[in-house]
Amino acid sequence: MSEFRPPDAFASPRFGQPPTFMRLPHVREAGRLDVALVGIPFDGGTSYRPGARYGPRAIRDQSSLIRPWHPVLKVAPFERLRVADYGDIDVAPISIERTMTAVEREIGMLLAHGAVPVVVGGDHSITLPVLRAIAKRHGPVGVVHFDAHPDTWDEYFGSKYFHGTPFRRAVEEQLIDPRRTIQVGIRGPLYSAEDFDFHGRHGLEVIRIEEVKERGVQWVAGRFTRLAGSPVYCSFDIDAVDPAYAPGTGTPEVGGLTSYEALTLVRALRGLDLVGADVMEVSPLYDGPGQVTALLAANLLFEFLCLLALQRA
Repeated sequence: MSEFRPPDAFASPRFGQPPTFMRLPHVREAGRLDVALVGIPFDGGTSYRPGARYGPRAIRDQSSLIRPWHPVLKVAPFERLRVADYGDIDVAPISIERTMTAVEREIGMLLAHGAVPVVVGGDHSITLPVLRAIAKRHGPVGVVHFDAHPDTWDEYFGSKYFHGTPFRRAVEEQLIDPRRTIQVGIRGPLYSAEDFDFHGRHGLEVIRIEEVKERGVQWVAGRFTRLAGSPVYCSFDIDAVDPAYAPGTGTPEVGGLTSYEALTLVRALRGLDLVGADVMEVSPLYDGPGQVTALLAANLLFEFLCLLALQRA
């Protein structure tokens, strides 16, 4: 068996061995990897319920049953990619600015060695430093952003940095191309009727949950095709999914995607030039029996790996 293929899902780990994503090897050498699964256990940017710092740990646990073959996309990613658990980035839980500096530096190093980062949060504020590193290598990228919330507010509690501002900052810093940015699953009460004025000024496309449900996932998939031809980053906030399927998150909103819709929509990114991805805001403190939120997040990570493997075909 290749060093970069996971062992059999039912094999017993060595006593005391910590879990890794999908039972893959733990490899800290970026130059040996095509894809790095990176944990960022930080939730200092949350505005409601904390706990997302425990997300990477819970997702590692729930990823242990991931099998190597994707029967829909028809690909075995571990046979095409050198992928491993890179471990967690050391964060500063009392400082969002210092954490962002550390994240940007570490993700930048991975990219410099040619490894594609697939990031596991942590709260959504840390997508901003990931995008800073991505933009330094690829320039402003297109974005597919799954979320219940637009995350384009200006500030909160007097701070420009929290989990509700990363995409506004990313537009302002020219890290992403707003006219090649699509937000999917947006719903729930707002602060005011002007909350989407920023989108209108800059050209971000919003696909509200009502459109997903009324027009269907295939229509949404058709919207993604306009992003083809240039680098794209995908950010998946787990609260895009209805809390009936993913209760373990800090800011749940009812009426969201089903687990099946989430998986299908991520698969619809096939054909895009994916240069990185993340799954954010899993907070296992609020998860249901069976850790269903972390389990869904683990499967979303596998979907991303399969898309990246298909790019190598």
